[in-house]
Amino acid sequence: MPRLTAVNPATVTGPAKALLDGVQSKLGMTPNLMRTMAHSPAVLDAYLKFSGTLTTGALSAQHREQISLTVGEANHCEYCVSAHSALGKRAGLSPTQILENRAGVDSDPATAALLKFSRTIVAKRGQVSDQDLQDIRDAGFSEEQIAEIAANVALNIFTNYFNNIARTEIDFPTVEPLPAGLAAANSW
Repeated sequence: MPRLTAVNPATVTGPAKALLDGVQSKLGMTPNLMRTMAHSPAVLDAYLKFSGTLTTGALSAQHREQISLTVGEANHCEYCVSAHSALGKRAGLSPTQILENRAGVDSDPATAALLKFSRTIVAKRGQVSDQDLQDIRDAGFSEEQIAEIAANVALNIFTNYFNNIARTEIDFPTVEPLPAGLAAANSW
């Protein structure tokens, strides 16, 4: 049961209405995450600007979704894992990739390094080692991409924590827990 309610886009007014109308126009729906953030137009506006700006960066849509999946699973955010499983599919990820990425693994070595680095940022609360940075560089990621990895992890930590606090009602197909073999790979 939600602990923070989602606002009704039909009855909300002011800046929140304008922001939610923009979301509806762009996405064709108004996800409960954004409807719940709309209690504070400042929070919703900050989220929309941060996430929107990152779509113009050097990381591909697939890499951004893969980061979202692994960080969401690491932070036990059922809303985000469900949402990014659907969005990952739209970005071209296969069902197998989505499951593996939730566990922080991938058959592609560069993507595996990206997910390992993302999980390391979460686990070490940003206090990554010189070797962690060298490993992601060795996987072929530029400093621009490393900066964006950090930003995407931070954005996902925000949404994971927000949804965990709010217990946002999931309005995407709900995902099942990871299978035992992948859940073991996901353990810290």
